[in-house]
Parts: sequence; structure tokens; C-alpha cells
Amino acid sequence: MASGEDILVNEILSGDVNAYALLVKRYQKPMYNLMLRMTGSEQDAVDLTQDAFVKAYEKLEKFNSSAPFFPWLYTMGLNLARDFLRRAKRHPVESYESENGFSDEGVLPDQALSDRIDAQQVQEGLQSLPVDYREALLLRFHEGLSMGEVAQALGISLSAAKMKIHRGLSKLRQVLAKR
Repeated sequence: MASGEDILVNEILSGDVNAYALLVKRYQKPMYNLMLRMTGSEQDAVDLTQDAFVKAYEKLEKFNSSAPFFPWLYTMGLNLARDFLRRAKRHPVESYESENGFSDEGVLPDQALSDRIDAQQVQEGLQSLPVDYREALLLRFHEGLSMGEVAQALGISLSAAKMKIHRGLSKLRQVLAKR
């Protein structure tokens, strides 16, 4: 039984450009968020997001339709961001402003402020981690990928993905305990 993504990929490969627009719409925000976390620059994030979708379109015939599309796309995005940072001889930024996911509705002002401070500390803690641990944690907990999908997106074995997540969480706990 074909998934919705399988059908879209087949339509795209058959020449339906509008079908690709549906995939772009579905994954544009997560891809932009990845690029923003990696570069810290909104303009670079926009450019790299566009580059990721162009590259994915060009390489779509190599996509294994029995695998989920998003980890494949995310891997391509990670590689573009890494290349960009290497070329620019920059490192991911220490922090950036983004939506923190908290709603202030029905929350006391002190609690909302506390939640924002906690979210900022976690974000800063994540930024202090080595890139490979940060990527694994973001894929697992921010993007909600399964362990297998994290492994696929990072191009590593399932056991290596589990280890990166375990070690990343351990390092993050150490960083947050010092704050």
C-alpha cells in the first residue's frame, strides 16, 4: 500500500511539478527551523532551505520510496548546512530568537516567564553541545523522529543513533546543572 508521500514522489517523477509544491509546503517550516538553528541567520536559513529543496528535487530519482521522505530530506539539509558552515568557517551561533512553542493563554505571567527562561536555557545548552549530539537530540525530540529515522537522517547505525542521543542528553544535563 502506497503512502501519501509515495504517491506524491511518483507524481513528481512523472512530471507533476505541483506535487512537489505539496511536499515543499509540508516540510518547509521544519527545514527552515533546522537551517536557522544551524546558522543563526534568517537570511542564510531562507537561502539554505531553498537550496535543500532544489537539491532534493534534483536527486529525487535516487530516493528510496520504501523509506520515509522527511529523514532523507533532513539529511540533505544537514549536509548543506554543514558544508555552508565549513565554507564560511563559522560555527553554529550561540543563540537565536525563535518561536518557543509556549502559549501564554491561561498561564500566569510568572509561569510564562519561567517557561521562557527554561526554554532559553535549554536552547543555549543545546547550542553548547557538539554539532553531532545537537543534531541527534533535535531530530529525536524537536522533530519527533523515531530512533530509526534519526539513524537514517544522520547516516549512522541505529545503535550509534541511540548512543548519540544518550550521550547528548547526558551532556545537556551536565550543562544545565551548571546553570
